[in-house]
Amino acid sequence: MTRNIVILGGGTGGTLTANRLRRHFDHDDVAITVIDQDDHHVYQPGLLFVPFGLAAPDEIIRPLQRQLHRHIEFIQADIDMVDVERDTVVLPGGREVHYDVLIVATGATLALDETEGLTGQGWMSNVFTFYDLAGAAGLHDALTEFQGGRIVVNVVDMPIKCPVAPLEFCFLADWYFTQRGIRDQVHITYATPLDAAFTKPIAAAALGDLLTEKGIELVTEFNTGSIVSTTDGPGALVGYDGREVPFDLAVVVPLHSGAAYVGRSPGLGDDLNFVPTNQATLQTMAHPNIFAIGDATNVPASKAGSVTHFEGEVLTENVIRFLEGRELDATYDGHANCFIETGFGKALLIDFNYATEPMEGHFPAAVGLPLLKESRLNHLGKLMFQSFYWHGLLPGRDIPLIGADMPTRGKHRPTTKTNHTTQQGATR
Repeated sequence: MTRNIVILGGGTGGTLTANRLRRHFDHDDVAITVIDQDDHHVYQPGLLFVPFGLAAPDEIIRPLQRQLHRHIEFIQADIDMVDVERDTVVLPGGREVHYDVLIVATGATLALDETEGLTGQGWMSNVFTFYDLAGAAGLHDALTEFQGGRIVVNVVDMPIKCPVAPLEFCFLADWYFTQRGIRDQVHITYATPLDAAFTKPIAAAALGDLLTEKGIELVTEFNTGSIVSTTDGPGALVGYDGREVPFDLAVVVPLHSGAAYVGRSPGLGDDLNFVPTNQATLQTMAHPNIFAIGDATNVPASKAGSVTHFEGEVLTENVIRFLEGRELDATYDGHANCFIETGFGKALLIDFNYATEPMEGHFPAAVGLPLLKESRLNHLGKLMFQSFYWHGLLPGRDIPLIGADMPTRGKHRPTTKTNHTTQQGATR
């Protein structure tokens, strides 16, 4: 009898997991179905480059179904709900899709309406986000026309997708306006709810130093309550504590939540529609035959593509073990790594997990890419990642020397000490 694996979401996690499982199971024994509301796949790291003219929107989009291996069924549809007790996904119009194993991979969504004034008069005029394609393209036009004034990059709240991306935007803005010859006419502010530039103490110190070197103001513990803006004038971020941060152009990273259907599915999600998930096995708390991956989970790991990649190895193994009636593999350690563009053709690389913060050294071994140091090599690594994404990661291929576990060889703890405290919520 054919068993059914249903995967909700055709983003990074859903696609690589579907392809990995298809490589393992014969299609006569296991049917794999991917359900997604969109028919296109966006390379999300590329959204950072669009505002600065370093990538065009059509360069980072490909047809979703073409990223899936043969013998994977694709259903383009919204998801109404998941009936956990009946092992059924309910689609609009009452159509039902039965599963033996369900994988939730619908990522995180932008909760724009949760911040008062965000989509008010200045929205897509002098208030933008680069976390979706329309916003990134709109920001490109706004930056092209910007001749000087105050730019504020603001994270409303954590967790967010790719926690380093707002910092990267600041660094690239510094480079962009320097290239245009008007950097001295642009004041850049980074306003964050954290008590430092980043969550992990050593990385926070290094990134904070970079902000200072580049003349970027850091405003910490700023919890955005509302945004006041007009279509043709300056505006302000207003914090819950009464502080105001004025701007001529605001780049806002909104509050994130899980997919709406999760909230309509009793027993599946939490208050933010993320799915409570065992952080080591990626089996959900909702039911033994439901797993989750990537941004859709509540695990205390960074919501980044690398995390999804590393989770995918453990998740695939555990789906196989579950269907074979074997004990699950509890080995996912929260491994994450991130290239951080710093402008002027350089980038940092950080590598960490649940228990270990970013350290200096090299990745993936004693000889490799430098960690916690700006380098041209890291910048080239980030640029090359796009090709690797389409041709290696999404097809579900194993990558030599880069596995799910965080490597420890070639690393050493920096001698510089810091008093910053780690805030777990921002690394989720």
